[in-house]
Amino acid sequence: MLSARRTPMLPRSMRETEIPESDRLGEFPHPRMATHLTGQAEAEKALFDAFMSGRMQHAWLMTGPKGIGKATLAYRMARFALHYGTPEKARAAGATDLSVPEDSSVFHQVAAGSHPNLITVRRPWDDKAKKLKTVIPVDEVRRIGHFFGLTASERGAWRVVVIDSADEMNANAANALLKALEEPPPNGLFLVLSHQPGRLLPTIRSRCRTLRMTPLGEDEIATLMAEAEAAVEEPAGRKKKAAPPSEDERRQIAQLAEGSAGRALTLAGGGGLALYKDVSGLLSGLPRLDIAAVHALADKAGRKGGDDQYETMIDLVTLWLQKLIRAGAGLDTGPDIVAGEGAAMARLAAGGSLDRWVEVWEKIVHSTARGEALNTDRKLVILNAFSMLEAAASERAGA
Repeated sequence: MLSARRTPMLPRSMRETEIPESDRLGEFPHPRMATHLTGQAEAEKALFDAFMSGRMQHAWLMTGPKGIGKATLAYRMARFALHYGTPEKARAAGATDLSVPEDSSVFHQVAAGSHPNLITVRRPWDDKAKKLKTVIPVDEVRRIGHFFGLTASERGAWRVVVIDSADEMNANAANALLKALEEPPPNGLFLVLSHQPGRLLPTIRSRCRTLRMTPLGEDEIATLMAEAEAAVEEPAGRKKKAAPPSEDERRQIAQLAEGSAGRALTLAGGGGLALYKDVSGLLSGLPRLDIAAVHALADKAGRKGGDDQYETMIDLVTLWLQKLIRAGAGLDTGPDIVAGEGAAMARLAAGGSLDRWVEVWEKIVHSTARGEALNTDRKLVILNAFSMLEAAASERAGA
C-alpha cells in the first residue's frame, strides 16, 4: 500500500487522499500511479530525446483533448528526470524510454504524491464550501516560487512542476505562471497541461515548447478501460462495485469517448452509457420534449453531492450537440448508440445554417461555467440547456 502525502497548509492529521483531487477520475488510479502509457509513443519519444540530448527545454506545453494521457506522460517524465537526473546515468542504465523501475523509491514517492522535488498545481479543495474550486487561484501558482526557493534534496537535482490544467487558471494565476516561466531556475522543469491552448496567454505559449498529443483509438481506449477497472480497489466495508461494462457496452463507450480515455473512464464509472441513452432519446424527439422526463433526468443529475453525474450529463448534452453539428457539416458521426439518433441529428441539422446550433453549444458551455461560479441550482442549469435546445429546434422547424 502506498503511503499518503501530508499536504501543506492542512491539519497534520488530514491526508491528501482524503480530499477529492481535481485531476483524478472517481475511484480510478491517479495518473501519477500509472505504470505505462498507451498511444502516445511519439510524444514520449520527443521528451526522451530532448532529455537524452542534454538540452532539455525548461518548459513544455502538453496539448490535446482532455483525457488522452497528458497527465500520465507528465508524471512519467517527472519520474524519469527525478530518478536518473542526467542523460549519462540514464544511458548507463540502458534506458530506451521514460519508464523507471517500479520498485524504485522515486516511483513510489511520485505515486504517493510525496516526492520533495515534485509539485502539482491544480484546482484546490475549498474546505468552507466543501467542494473543489472552479479555477486555479493565484495563490496556488505562487507556491511555485516557494518550491523553487527550497534547496533540492541533492545538488543539481531536478525540480518538476506539473500544472493540470493551465486552462483552469484565473487571470492572476496565469500572470504568476508567466513570471515563473520567465525566470526558470537551474534544473527546473515545467510540464504545463492544456486542453485548449488557444485560450492561454500567447506569452505563456511562446515560453514553452509545444508537445501536441493525439486522441487514442477505440481499441486502445477499450484496453485501457479494462486495465483501469481491474486496478480499482474496493474499500473495506463498502458494497461491491457494480459489474464492469460488457464488451458491447465497452465498445459503445469507446465510441462516445472520441479518443479520450478520461471520458471513457468517467462514463464507465458513473453509468454514463445509460445516461447518454436517456439524453439521446430525449433530444432525438426535438422540437418536442418530454417535459416530465427532462425534469426527472435533471433531478437525478442535479442532486446535491452528484458532481460526477452532473458533469457527465452536461458533457453528454454538448457531445450530442457536437455530433449534430458534424452531421450537418457532412462529417462522420459514427454508428448510432441509440437507434435512430443519427437520422434525428441529420433532420435537425438540415435546412439552414449551422450557426444557430453552434451558438446554442456556446451558450450551454457558458451558462454551465457561470452556474458553477455562482453556485446556481444545477437542476436549473440542466433545464435551461434543454430549453435552449428546444427553442432552437422549434425555430428550425418553423414551429
